[in-house]
Amino acid sequence: MSRPREFDVDKVLNQSMEVFWAKGYKATSFEDLTNKTHVKKQSLYGVFQDKRSLFLKALALYRAQNLDSLREMVDRGGSPTEILDTVKSASLCSKNEDSRNGCLMVNTALEFGMSDEEVTKEVEKMFSDVQLVLEEVISKGQAIGEITTRFTSIELGAFLANALRGTRILEKTGVPVEQIETILNTSFGLLKK
Repeated sequence: MSRPREFDVDKVLNQSMEVFWAKGYKATSFEDLTNKTHVKKQSLYGVFQDKRSLFLKALALYRAQNLDSLREMVDRGGSPTEILDTVKSASLCSKNEDSRNGCLMVNTALEFGMSDEEVTKEVEKMFSDVQLVLEEVISKGQAIGEITTRFTSIELGAFLANALRGTRILEKTGVPVEQIETILNTSFGLLKK
């Protein structure tokens, strides 16, 4: 008879995600994970199999949380430019120390490159999903004349998603918040009519 699980899997997954986010995959040891989660290695293995499986689940969780947050901003309503202003403001939350971790997906893309197919798929899914949400908002803005039609919603969505990813790299490298704010203001401003 197996023993009942003695820890909250969702909480442990969140805590593990934070460790990977702060340290990266390769630099994270199982000791780091057990110290943060207060769960023994064998128990973590019992639920998540190995470090890589835990990492993939952490990436999926990060993607889901971020997309839920983005969707929430869109669903709150307002005009398309107001929604984009909300997204921009949320992206400027770089005044706290946590933001110096950058974005887990961007960090992972930089750490892994194309070396792991499953990791690459998870990263690409996040990037694609974010871009699709942005394209949707931009398309609505173009339809009512708030956003430029010089480029398609697909082109502008790709541009804006890339600008957001770029600022996460800048955050990670310690670029001043004011410089990041200027980049985001310019990037979002270029979309408006």
